[in-house]
Amino acid sequence: MERKYSMKWIFLSLILLVVMAFIEVVLKDLQPRRSHYHPAPVFSLTSMQQNIIPVNNTKHFIISAYKDHRINGAIRIISIINRDKLNRLFCIISCAQEDRHVTEAQVDMHSDHFGFPYVTTDLLCEVDQSCRPTTVTISDSSSSSKIPNSHFLPIQNQNKMEQNFQYNFTTCISNLFGGYNNVLQFVQTIEVYKILGIQKVYIYNTSCGPDLEKVLHYYEEEGTLQIEPWPIDKFLNPSRGWNFNEHKGDLHYFGQLTTLNDCIYRNMYKSKYVLLNDIDEIIVPYQHATLGLLMEDLQRQHPSVNVFVFENHIFPKTVFDSSGTFSFARWKKVPGINILEHVYREPDRKNVFNPTKLLVNPREIIQTSVHSVLKNYGATLRVSPDVARLVHVREPLQGSLSKEQLILDTKLWNYKELPKNIDCVLKNSGVYDGDSDFHCKLFSRQ
Repeated sequence: MERKYSMKWIFLSLILLVVMAFIEVVLKDLQPRRSHYHPAPVFSLTSMQQNIIPVNNTKHFIISAYKDHRINGAIRIISIINRDKLNRLFCIISCAQEDRHVTEAQVDMHSDHFGFPYVTTDLLCEVDQSCRPTTVTISDSSSSSKIPNSHFLPIQNQNKMEQNFQYNFTTCISNLFGGYNNVLQFVQTIEVYKILGIQKVYIYNTSCGPDLEKVLHYYEEEGTLQIEPWPIDKFLNPSRGWNFNEHKGDLHYFGQLTTLNDCIYRNMYKSKYVLLNDIDEIIVPYQHATLGLLMEDLQRQHPSVNVFVFENHIFPKTVFDSSGTFSFARWKKVPGINILEHVYREPDRKNVFNPTKLLVNPREIIQTSVHSVLKNYGATLRVSPDVARLVHVREPLQGSLSKEQLILDTKLWNYKELPKNIDCVLKNSGVYDGDSDFHCKLFSRQ
């Protein structure tokens, strides 16, 4: 009797499994089929690799570590240091021979901190000749026995390269935070940069909106974008501004200076050139079709220059093109600013210094700020705005000027393929709702 009872339940379980499998197949067939790319589920920073490690018994943090071939292979650790709580720090270096080497860290605080208590800092660690370093951490004690392996950073840039880089141009974008969801301007900016020759974009992401998250994932899958998680708000009270007296907080602008410096070292031997700018800014050549052609000319004329400085020019987002050339109804449904509608530029003001952004040879940079390099090898060139300038669509700085007093500048309209490229990204990323009439090729990753 017991055996019959057991066989009965086995038989019923098999029937149930068959029914469930049939229902799953039917439901899958009932789902609408789309030809475009489907984004993966929204990712969370808590599930991603953490790039910020607290130093035990201190108020300091370490971010990343790089072998610096320019200073006898010393290790440079990008860090965030509390200026008021600085104490002796020690480098604990793991060697390939499975032993640990300890040396006192040299502390090199960056000169730009804008009054905030925390400052981007380089911690320099000398390496014993008998050690082939693989990982490193920082401690307030010279004892290394109690430090867990999870507190050690991998040492990057182990191999030096001077040519045959993976990319010619990489852009380092300042931090995304505050649920940033300016999708349309983001896509337009990335697509302009791709036309100009940018091959890789790095973004340090604290938080962004749900629509932009779809776009980030699309570009990441495409291979254009590298997303570095940046949960700085889990460790400090980062400021939303640049001036401590005005904006308060622990650290300048969500750690912008730290991420820019990290991005330079991260790409030192990956990219021939690195651009440093915000997501609402584009370095646009005005006499050359691409950044590659621009830099060929500039380097031929100025072979000793490794830092190229570009003036910021404001295109007020409050002033619209009256022709409606790029005022597409479909783009009005997408969150964000349509930069192709804002083609009026503010004129230069006498005796007013325009802010700048940078294009650099990363192998010649030691430390950078936002608008200028702090320490570098070689010369610096301020590029004439007639040759190239920073297109910056934002709130006006000269709001009292009439439309007639602004300068019509339709440079971005010259990129004829731009509208279709933008449409394809919005469609393939899932930002456009439903099927559309656009015929876009999906990227393929070999």
